[in-house]
Amino acid sequence: MIDWLYVIAIITIWLSIVMTIITISGAVIFIFKHLHHTDIDNLPPLKRYPHVTLVVPAHNEELVIQDTVRAILHLNYPKDRVELLVYADNCNDETAQRVRELRQKPEFINNNFRVIERTGTGGKAGVLNDALKIATGEYIGVYDADAAPECNALYFLIAKILEDPERYAAAFGRNKTRNYQQNFLSRCINLEIVNTQRIQHTGLWQLFKIGRIPGTNFIINKAIVQSIGGWNNGALTEDTAISFSLMHAGKLIALAHRAEAFQQEPETLFAYYNQRKRWARGNYEVILDNVKHLFDKTPWRIKLEVAYYLCTFFWFNAAIIISNVIFVINMSLAAVHVFYPQIQQLVSLSMPLSILFMVNWFLMFFLYLLQMNIALASDYGQATVKNFYYTLISYFTYAQLFVVVSIVAIFDMMRDKILGKHDTKWYKTQRF
Repeated sequence: MIDWLYVIAIITIWLSIVMTIITISGAVIFIFKHLHHTDIDNLPPLKRYPHVTLVVPAHNEELVIQDTVRAILHLNYPKDRVELLVYADNCNDETAQRVRELRQKPEFINNNFRVIERTGTGGKAGVLNDALKIATGEYIGVYDADAAPECNALYFLIAKILEDPERYAAAFGRNKTRNYQQNFLSRCINLEIVNTQRIQHTGLWQLFKIGRIPGTNFIINKAIVQSIGGWNNGALTEDTAISFSLMHAGKLIALAHRAEAFQQEPETLFAYYNQRKRWARGNYEVILDNVKHLFDKTPWRIKLEVAYYLCTFFWFNAAIIISNVIFVINMSLAAVHVFYPQIQQLVSLSMPLSILFMVNWFLMFFLYLLQMNIALASDYGQATVKNFYYTLISYFTYAQLFVVVSIVAIFDMMRDKILGKHDTKWYKTQRF
């Protein structure tokens, strides 16, 4: 039994290693292709400036909403080509009033924006579907209430779309952690985000032209969204769901790597746990809805994306659990051997595989360090000794939290399937 567990774990580790090497290779190619940038003070004019409706879904966001709206109103884009809709969704605080206070300031008198107090259902997806009905823009952009865009973010998103507007239905940028120095948790979240943005997103886009709509800092063609029926009302991860819908429609989601937004991440374990459990469960539901496309005639990008998600969320998580089980069994057998020497034969049978397993594990660990250091080196101000130390520690601490969150998310999903429950709640991430 132990030998079979070793074999499964070793195969899984090698699959993970191959996927990591491929992704890193694509990311490195992307980084070298984009080493030199146009000076942001001398950006060339765009071929045209499409009208854009920017939507900010906000649920009890009085602490951060003014900073985000102010950053959006200062975007480097013609004011007469931007419409801003701020939705105070089922709020019981001063979110709407904080936005109205900005509306009265002389510097924003010429901006086209308004706040809409909403009492509907459907969570964030419901807000976006409501906005879809009244938006006047050719494109719809989305910023979460805590995600303040850099002044050129919209310029870079539009510039990317205009490279191939027929194929690019959407464009997404990079999100950076603005409170990453707050504590150990926020620093670990920052490392996760830097790796996702700088390695996974760039590698998949460079090699396969696969992009994923994030929850914030993206634009999408309004007509195409309408043609696919809008957002999945009540979806826990509406971004993942609509990404698959766009791929089904034969469209691409383009990476605009210079479009950046600065968002606030959870600073407590409670806030992190609830946020990531919702994300994990939402992704599981989307994956299970799309797993059938591995065996039909859908586009190859969908098959590759489904396989990638299956490996990341199911197969590799199972491997980590198996590895932990192996470790516990071996430690238990070693302890029992002290009192019962006859157990020695059982331990020795697994020793060759145990050595091979350890070699593979160390290889996976060093690949993790490699990709993290490449990611940090490519992000200005992140390649520090302190971040390197946090990278080492987070592998054995923070990274293991995802396994716990994933197991709980699967349990909750299975429980609700059995009980026939489908209650989508907008969990409010605590702001600071």
